[in-house]
Amino acid sequence: MELLEIGRIVRFHGLAGRMKVLSYLESPAVLHDLPEVFVGLSVQGAMPFPLEAVQNGKDFFILKLKGIEDRDAAAKRVGSSVWISSGGRKKLPEGEYYWREIIGLQVVTEDDQVLGRIEAVFPTGSNDVYVCRGGEREILLPAIVDVIRKIDTECRVMAVRLLKGL
Repeated sequence: MELLEIGRIVRFHGLAGRMKVLSYLESPAVLHDLPEVFVGLSVQGAMPFPLEAVQNGKDFFILKLKGIEDRDAAAKRVGSSVWISSGGRKKLPEGEYYWREIIGLQVVTEDDQVLGRIEAVFPTGSNDVYVCRGGEREILLPAIVDVIRKIDTECRVMAVRLLKGL
């Protein structure tokens, strides 16, 4: 079973075993229909926990799991990652990608100049913005067809055309 990392536990929340999770999801609403999540320091050590409750936030969500009943149990999980099974993820239309497919791609120009790797994705009102870092340089790439020329998730490469000013 392939697991997808969706966040990292940053602190406990209250006394009843709730945990504050830094979200890697565009929207934690996808969690509401899941029976369980996996928690661990690595994917190999991730243990399943039945999902009791999720409270949505902007960049964080609050997670309550069965078996983690108090503050001490929640505090032991701080620093752990939260994972979900990839089996339930829906297939996206052609040309659309999950953020996890984009992060880590090598970025090259159309003339094969290596610019760096995608480190983050930020949603905006009209399109996402990809953060490409190469050495000391950071480039913000709008996810539009004029800039993003090709994405090859198999080879882990994104070809771009830099517009004037980028």
